[in-house]
Amino acid sequence: MSRSARHLACLTLLVAGLGAPVAAHAHDDDRVERRGSCRGDGDWRIRVEPDDGRLEVDVEIDHVRGGQRWSWVLTHNGTLSARGTSRGRGGSYEVKRQTVDAAGVDTFRFRARRGGSVCVATVTY
Repeated sequence: MSRSARHLACLTLLVAGLGAPVAAHAHDDDRVERRGSCRGDGDWRIRVEPDDGRLEVDVEIDHVRGGQRWSWVLTHNGTLSARGTSRGRGGSYEVKRQTVDAAGVDTFRFRARRGGSVCVATVTY
């Protein structure tokens, strides 16, 4: 392989790695966390970690007005896992649920809505 071909191969591998999804693995444990912004008001954080043979899903929505009522839905591998409403107190609210640790990859999607504000958080564990 020529020198220029090796350089091209290395550059291709480097660029391919930059496009990978960003998920933060906190500390050295098995926790996976992602963050993002809502459309409208707020920012979200979703975290999944093992807990006694199950998975704990913890979602927090920040920078919302206290007392606002938000409707939310949590799906696990495309199936409804939970739904409800929450009222923000002090500018944020949190939803915690424990789910079965399915065989293989677990994908969680949390969607919260209030008026024109929509938060969609997705994490794969």
